[in-house]
Order: sequence, then structure tokens, then C-alpha cells
Amino acid sequence: MKELVEFIAKSLVDDPTQVRVTETEGNREIRIELRVAEGDQGRVIGRNGRIANSMRSLLRVVASRKGVRSSLDIV
Repeated sequence: MKELVEFIAKSLVDDPTQVRVTETEGNREIRIELRVAEGDQGRVIGRNGRIANSMRSLLRVVASRKGVRSSLDIV
């Protein structure tokens, strides 16, 4: 799941070298934290959060297949 978020984020931003993704696994939950350059945050979030919500939806599908919950934080 980390690779999926990283691939999507690097495709969207101007500076893909600044993309950092960390994955923390807990009790039946996976938390993914996405960090991008400050100027690229708007590109990753999208208008009205549409891109961020789409990434969260994709993560939910992948997580449900594994039987866990997921969350995505963009910082």
C-alpha cells in the first residue's frame, strides 16, 4: 500500500524527490503518512480534496482485501 501512495504522489508533484511515505502498522490498522514539498501539497490534495479522497478510497479497497483498516494523512 505504501508503494501505491508513493507512485500516485510522485506522478502528481513537480518534485518527486521530496515525496516521503511512511507506513505504520497497528492492531488491524495501517496508517500511511505522505509528506511532499510545501508547494506540491495543493497538487496532492486537489480541489476540494478530491485527489486525496480518491487515494483514500483506493487504500480502503486494498486494505479491505487484506482484512485491515487504513488511513492516509497528508502532511
